[in-house]
Amino acid sequence: MNNIAGEGCDILVPFNERKPLKDIEKSLIKTYKKHVWSKFIKAIKEYKLVEEGDRVAVAISGGKDSIIMAKLFQELHRHSDVNFELRFIAMDPGYHDNIRELLIDNCNYLEIPVEIFNSGIFDVVDKIAKDYPCYMCAKMRRGALYAKAKELNCNKLALGHHFNDVIETTLLNVLYAGNFRTMLPKLKASNFEGIELIRPLYYVEEKYIQNFIQNSGIWPLNCACMVSAKKIGNKRHEIKDLIESLKLTNRDIDKSIFKAAENVEIDSILGWKKDGESHSYLEFYDM
Repeated sequence: MNNIAGEGCDILVPFNERKPLKDIEKSLIKTYKKHVWSKFIKAIKEYKLVEEGDRVAVAISGGKDSIIMAKLFQELHRHSDVNFELRFIAMDPGYHDNIRELLIDNCNYLEIPVEIFNSGIFDVVDKIAKDYPCYMCAKMRRGALYAKAKELNCNKLALGHHFNDVIETTLLNVLYAGNFRTMLPKLKASNFEGIELIRPLYYVEEKYIQNFIQNSGIWPLNCACMVSAKKIGNKRHEIKDLIESLKLTNRDIDKSIFKAAENVEIDSILGWKKDGESHSYLEFYDM
C-alpha cells in the first residue's frame, strides 16, 4: 500500500490500483449518492449554481477535490435537464515535469478533457511573499483562473472548496483575523465583470472525498508547491486539528460552526460591515 497527499498537503490517503472508469463513475451516483452526489445536487439547486445557458469553467488543480468535482459535473451534464456547457481548465503554476505528467495522466484516464495553461506563479510567489506564500499563491491562482474563464467566454468559474474548507475558513477569520466571515457558495468576481465564482462541493465533507479517491485508486496531486514546502507552520492545519479535537466531545461541532453563518443574530452583535462601510449596534440602540 502506498500513500498520497491530499489537496490540503497534509492528508495521507492510501490508494489501490485504479478501478475501471465505468466503476468509478457509477460509484459517484450509487456508493456515494448520499454523502457526495446528493450533497452536490443540493448545493447546485439551493444556491442556483448552474442555470440554463451557463458556460462553466471547472478549475482542476489535480488534487482530490477538483478531480471529484470534475466527475460530478460530467454526471450532472449527462443527466440534467438544464442546458449548460463545460470547460475544464488547469493552471500550471510551475509544476515539476513529473507532477504535470501525473495531472495529465489522471485526466486522460478519467476522460476529463482538460485544457492546461501556464502561469509561473510559484516563481513570483517565492520572490514577493516569502513569509505568507499560500495566501498570495491562492490569490494569484484565482486571478489567473478568472482570466482564463473570461478568455473562454465562460460566465462561471467552479472551485473545489468543500464543507471542511468552509468551517475552517470561518474559524480562521474568527481566531486570527478578528472578524466573522465565511466562504460563500457563490460570489460575483470584483475584477472580472460577468463572472461568478461557484463552490458546488459546499455541502460535501472531505472524508467522503478522500474515501472516493482511495476506493477509485486515483493518485491525486498534493499542493505540489516548492515554496510552502520550505515554510514552517500553517494556520489552516492548526484549525483542522482544533476541530478534530473538539469533535471528540461533540461530534457535530463542525455542523454547528457551519450553521452559525446561517444564524447570525444582527441584534446581538457589536458591529458589522456592509458595502465596505462599518456600522455599530449603537446606531440603532435608541430607535
